[in-house]
Amino acid sequence: MIARTYSATLVGVDAQEVEIESYDGGGTPKMFIVGLPDTSVKESRERVTAAISACGFAKNEGTITVNLAPADLRKEGPGFDLPIAISLIAHRVKIPIPALAETAMIGELALNGELRPVRGLLAVALEARRKGRRRLIVPKRAAAEASVVSGIEIIGAQSLREVVDYLKGELELPPEPCRAAEFFAAADSYEIDFADVKGQTDARRAIEVAVAGGHNLLMVGPPGTGKSMIAKRIPTIMPKMNEAEAIETTKIHSASGLLNEARAFVATRPFRSPHHTISDAGLLGGGTNPGPGEVSLAHHGVLFLDELPEFRRSTLEVMRQPLEDGKVTISRAAGSMTFPAQFMLVAAMNPCQCGFYGDSRRACRCSQVMVQKYRQRISGPLLDRIDLHVDVPLVDHQALIRAAPGEGSATIRARVERARAVQAARFEGTPGVHTNSAMTPRLIKKHCALDAECAGLLEHAMAQMGFSARAHDRILKVARTLADLNGLEQINADCVAEAVQYRTLDRNLWQ
Repeated sequence: MIARTYSATLVGVDAQEVEIESYDGGGTPKMFIVGLPDTSVKESRERVTAAISACGFAKNEGTITVNLAPADLRKEGPGFDLPIAISLIAHRVKIPIPALAETAMIGELALNGELRPVRGLLAVALEARRKGRRRLIVPKRAAAEASVVSGIEIIGAQSLREVVDYLKGELELPPEPCRAAEFFAAADSYEIDFADVKGQTDARRAIEVAVAGGHNLLMVGPPGTGKSMIAKRIPTIMPKMNEAEAIETTKIHSASGLLNEARAFVATRPFRSPHHTISDAGLLGGGTNPGPGEVSLAHHGVLFLDELPEFRRSTLEVMRQPLEDGKVTISRAAGSMTFPAQFMLVAAMNPCQCGFYGDSRRACRCSQVMVQKYRQRISGPLLDRIDLHVDVPLVDHQALIRAAPGEGSATIRARVERARAVQAARFEGTPGVHTNSAMTPRLIKKHCALDAECAGLLEHAMAQMGFSARAHDRILKVARTLADLNGLEQINADCVAEAVQYRTLDRNLWQ
């Protein structure tokens, strides 16, 4: 007889339902798993056989064929252990067919029948709900992760024996309550604050502008000026994530296997800071079975690249697509996968290789040729996608001791959220545009109109400082954000002048 169960496999960060069919054909005891399984799925034969015996169920005595449909979709991971085991014993233990039809299940089996967590449970729960399944059975230890999905019962089980007894109606396993709001409220806080940053008034202002308009930012300064400390606090002034953003971000981290019992939900803006030795695949995503990279793990948050010129040029260049499109497409022989990647890029660099070019207190050991060579490791196309460049100078030690605590993150975030609300109203009904940084040339022309004084000021700056036409648009976008922060309907001369000051690299480093 044929028994059917339902599960799902990850395709990128999303899941696709898989139907598991098992057929006992009699003859020599063997088991075949077909339907494009990877090695971990093929190895489930041994785990499933041992778990079935350990839980006291009779072994199959004939040739068993297990089919994973659709057959042209690659299946990976140990999560098929549980649905395969249930399909093999369903008829012998008399599990009602309607119970199987309305149930999806996933979980790795230990040899003693215990259920172990697998990655991607949140995506699987979303897919099971989309397919109309009434419930999803998952390992008890990971049930909290899937419980953020409403509209479907999440059943946590400890073992294969518990699952069988539950499906037969002999054991009551209460559904996990939907805990999205609970997790969201409990985890929506940061242990760090912008009040910890003393001095660096200009850098703090530039960061507020960058966050308010969704602009990318580059900080330039010698070692020890606090660039990394400042960058780590940027998520604390970004608008709080709503539940939809939190679930989308959590799904990516779940698919990457980064969640556990202690951290089952991502409710704060992610901050990712990869080392400069990272590979292209590590940053963008990839592998034999492509998975998300750092740009996707930073979705709805911050991607911080410290020591920017130390990254391989080829690695930096792969970021141009996600910076433009907010997503990453990875093509392999088996097909293409798209991962979300809407992040704020924050980068930091020294002004030269030794770090002290332009420092009045310490002498730079680099020649002018060395300085230019170091700075030119960053390509023009990548630099063009960074709207604000800000100098982060050394702060005098005595001034640092005497300085009062800086403005707190909550105060700054309130101003940022007011500016974002203005932008949300402005771009309502415009697909894919939510902040000033995403404005197209048509939108720039519509929303960044300048009066005669402002136009003259910008024209003079373009001529005197040699800005490119691309820098012209960047300046207008930043000026629009400054006007929003200041509560202005129109861009004024002060906004244009301040926006021009945030193009330091165009003025100094690449001329």
